[in-house]
Amino acid sequence: MDATEKPVRFFLVGVGGQGTILASDVLAEVGLKCGYDVKKAEIHGMSQRGGSVVSNVVWARQVFSPIISVGEADVLIAFEKLEALRFLPFLQPGGLLLVNDYSIAPVTVSAGVALYPKDDALYSQLRQRSQSQTWVKGVELADSLGSAKAANVVLLGSLSALISGDADVWLEAVLQRVPAKFADLNKKAFEAGRAVVMEK
Repeated sequence: MDATEKPVRFFLVGVGGQGTILASDVLAEVGLKCGYDVKKAEIHGMSQRGGSVVSNVVWARQVFSPIISVGEADVLIAFEKLEALRFLPFLQPGGLLLVNDYSIAPVTVSAGVALYPKDDALYSQLRQRSQSQTWVKGVELADSLGSAKAANVVLLGSLSALISGDADVWLEAVLQRVPAKFADLNKKAFEAGRAVVMEK
C-alpha cells in the first residue's frame, strides 16, 4: 500500500491493558514503511482502572494534525465491543469497523447499575453507521496460540487483510515493536488474524 494523496485516519480504542497503544505504534510504523507522513495522538484516560484508551493514527502525504474529529475516521478498531459503540460517532458513515469480539464489563455493569448490551443489539446499532464491519474473536484466537495478550496483534493481522496491506511490511512492523522472546507468538497471532479475514 503506497502513499496516496488521500489521508487514512485510524481511530483505535480499547480498555487499559489491551495493548491499544502498542497497536497504534505498529500502525504508525507501517505507515512510515509505506512512504506516508505519519502522526499519532494518544488519550489514556483512566486506563489503569479499566477505562478507555484512545489512539489516533493518521497516514497522509503531509499530516497537519493527528487529531481525528467526530465523523472523520476511515477505520475504527475496537479492542472491546462496547468501546466500539461508545466511539462509533468518530467513524465516518460507511467507514471500516473492526471489532474484537470480547467484552470487559465497565464499572456500571459490575456494580449492577447497568446491563451489558446483547450482541444483537450491539451489532444492530453499529450497523446503522457502518455496513462494513468485521468481528474477530481476537482473545480466543490469541489464547489458543499461547497468550490472550496477543489479541491486539490478531486484530492487526485482520486489519492488514481488510485494507489490502502487504503482509510482510505489517509483520516486520509488529516484530520491531514486540519483545524478541515473544516474536514467534506474535507472528502466529498476526497470521491467524489475517487468515480469518482472507478465508471469509
